[in-house]
Amino acid sequence: MLQAKLPAGRIRALGAMSGTSLDGVDAAVVETDGTRIFGFGPSRYRPYTQAERAVLARALGRWPGEDLGEALEVVQTAHLEALSGFEDIDLVGFHGQTLAHEPQGRGTHQLGDGDALAQGLGLPVVWDFRSADIRLGGEGAPLAPFYHFACAQWMGAEAPLAFLNLGGVGNLTWVDPRKGRPDEEGALLAFDTGPANAPINDVMQARRGEAFDRDGALARQGRVAQGALEVFLEDGFFLRMPPKSLDRDAFADMIGLVTELDDADAVATLTAMSATAVLRGMEHCPEPPERLLVTGGGRHNPVMMEMLRAALDCPVEPVEAAGLDGDMLEAQAFAHLAVRVARGLPTSCPGTTGVRASVAGGTLSRPQRQETG
Repeated sequence: MLQAKLPAGRIRALGAMSGTSLDGVDAAVVETDGTRIFGFGPSRYRPYTQAERAVLARALGRWPGEDLGEALEVVQTAHLEALSGFEDIDLVGFHGQTLAHEPQGRGTHQLGDGDALAQGLGLPVVWDFRSADIRLGGEGAPLAPFYHFACAQWMGAEAPLAFLNLGGVGNLTWVDPRKGRPDEEGALLAFDTGPANAPINDVMQARRGEAFDRDGALARQGRVAQGALEVFLEDGFFLRMPPKSLDRDAFADMIGLVTELDDADAVATLTAMSATAVLRGMEHCPEPPERLLVTGGGRHNPVMMEMLRAALDCPVEPVEAAGLDGDMLEAQAFAHLAVRVARGLPTSCPGTTGVRASVAGGTLSRPQRQETG
C-alpha cells in the first residue's frame, strides 16, 4: 500500500494542471496531510507553444482509441518539463489534459499516461482522478472543491464563502467552513456555471491571432448585444439544478451568436455571457456567501470582474486578497487530492459532483526499478 511508503502527517506533494484554455501546465507544491494545509511551496508555469496548442486544439472532442499520439507527446513532454527539478517531493498529482467530457454519455477523457510520468520523474504519481466518480453516477467535475474547503479553513473563515474559477469553463464552489469535513452534508455545493474564457479565447485567436483579450481591452471597446445574450441564457443548462458540469465546447454555438458582430462587440458580448452565467449560478447558493474569491485567468479581466461586482451584493475579489495564488490554485488542488487518494480519503461527494456516495478517485502509479546488468 502507498500509505506505508509516505511519511506520516504532512506530505510535500506536487500537483499539475493543464486546463481547457490550453495555455500551458501549472505545477505547484503544497504541504498537506490531505485534510489541512500546512504551507505552500514553489511553483512553475510551462506554457504551451503555439504549435503545441494547435495540436491539442485538434485533439479536443476525441476519445481513447483514436489516433492521439501527437497530442499525447505534447502533454507528456510539457508535464515532464513542468514537474522536473522540484526538491523533496513525496507524491505527484497529475490531472492530464481534458479532451472530452460527457458525464452522462461516454464519460470523461483526460489525456496523459501516469505510468510513464512516474517513470520519468522517479516518483509515485496519482492520476485519472475523475473516472471513479463518473462510474458511481457523478459528473466527474469539478474536483477542486475539497481543496477549496481546506483553503477556507486555512484562511480561518467563519462564514460561508464562494470560490469562482474562471478558466476555459467557469465553476463555482460554495463552502461552509463551519462544517468539520468537506464530505459532511451541507459543507459544499459545487458546479460548472457555464463557459468562461474558452469562447473569448477562441474568437480572439480566430479573428486577431491573439491567445486572449489582455486586460479586457477589446471587450471594453465594445457594446453587449442584448439579443444574443438573451438567446444564450435560454439554454437548458441554466435550468438544471446543481451539481452539473460542462465540456469545454458544450456552448460552441454561442460563438455563432456573435458571428455578425465586429470584433469588439463580439468579445464584449461573450464576456457578458460568461459573467451572466456566473450570476445565474450564484442563485443556487444555499445562503449568500460572505465573499466571492476568484481564481483562474478570468480574474485578470477587469471587464468581467466589473460585471460581477456590479451585479452581486458581496465583495468580489481575486483569491490573492485571501493570501492564495490564483494562478496555481488548481495545480495545488491536485497535489492535495493526490494525498487524499493515497490515504483513502474521498475526493468528491454528492454535493460536489452528484455522485451517489463519497468516493476517492484516482489511480496510483509507481516508478519501476530499472534492471541492471
